[in-house]
Amino acid sequence: MYALVDCNNFYVSCERLFDPSLLHKPVVVLSNNDGCVIARSDEAKALGIGMGVPAYMFDSFFKQQGVAVFSSNYTLYGDISDRVMKTLASFVPRLEVYSIDEAFLDMSELTYQHPAAIGLAIRRTIQQHVGVPVSVGIAPTKALAKMANRYAKKRCKETGVFYAANALLLDEMLLATDIADIWGIGSQYATRLHARGITTAKKFTELPPDWVREQMSVTGLRLWNELRGLPAIEWEAEIKPKKNICTSRSLGKLSNDYSVIKEAISNHAAVCALKLRRQESVCRQVNVFIGTNPHKTSQAQYHHSITLECETATNITGDIIAYALKGLDIIFRKEGYLYMKCGVMVQDIIPEECIQQNLFSNRCRKKDKLLLTAMDSLNLAMGKDTVRMAVQRFDRRYKLRADHLSKRYTTNFNELLKIYI
Repeated sequence: MYALVDCNNFYVSCERLFDPSLLHKPVVVLSNNDGCVIARSDEAKALGIGMGVPAYMFDSFFKQQGVAVFSSNYTLYGDISDRVMKTLASFVPRLEVYSIDEAFLDMSELTYQHPAAIGLAIRRTIQQHVGVPVSVGIAPTKALAKMANRYAKKRCKETGVFYAANALLLDEMLLATDIADIWGIGSQYATRLHARGITTAKKFTELPPDWVREQMSVTGLRLWNELRGLPAIEWEAEIKPKKNICTSRSLGKLSNDYSVIKEAISNHAAVCALKLRRQESVCRQVNVFIGTNPHKTSQAQYHHSITLECETATNITGDIIAYALKGLDIIFRKEGYLYMKCGVMVQDIIPEECIQQNLFSNRCRKKDKLLLTAMDSLNLAMGKDTVRMAVQRFDRRYKLRADHLSKRYTTNFNELLKIYI
């Protein structure tokens, strides 16, 4: 038996956690650079605010309706997520973190406890210890648990828990779930299935397996088996190493200043290098890309990228920054262009122990590793980017716009919540 625990309106719930006056009021959270709506409270949904709508188009509407608007505060959200996951891990022997606000729990070994009682205890404990509301779906497979979680949100709002304990409850849930709302069914498959008259999850489970395999590949067949109660999606207790790592951001404002873009690229490259070291990997290629704003059609458009081969596979910050800046020098065009976005991607990633050394190099990579280990340890203890390469600078002139950013209540001593008595 599996459980899927999902934090309700997670980003909004994090903002409400430190400002109770936001309860029962419409709240939205915006994407990077205050671009689009990426999280909405139930009250905001009731006002008709859609997911992904551009924020600037709704400025007057937000003010008229008293909508509280927040910039993305990923430092806060990440810390609250970590607290939720650590609390969940205390309930079960195996936990799979699926996203920042979702986790699968393996309940198969909890034979002396009723699953529904565990679900209620999880919901109550998370609310008490962290302060974030959650929904819990419990079912025989991961896909059914995901569906049960959605069903709990829609049909069991008071308890927030749905346990698909028998065939009758499973059929009830499958019949109530539209084919487009099944985990793993994209818009193209949903359209194809609707055309065939398959409108619910129940009808999907009644399809012949050969047809599912032919039309939807082996992935679709796994999902078909999952919805019929046969576990077919593997358990991922540990996060698999990434095959590519990309760091990119929009600039705070359009710019053709080479020094600003150079600073941004340097910082993006440093983040990629750190992520490589964390998963004990190295890359053999570094890709750099820049681009103008495609929505401003009245302005000259330019989008370009370049991939450079590393002489030796590396995760050394200085090396990756050097490759990234070399690529930027090649593709950067100043005259007539205003850049909106830039980024760095490290590719062809292999394990750190598989480095093929350059026969003619006399570089001492052991010293580089010791230096970077010391730098990473200092940054972990003293704060992100306390120690950095000089080319990264400290002023962050490319910094994203965040006009509605809340405080980092749980991670910054200077921004602790103050209570006046």
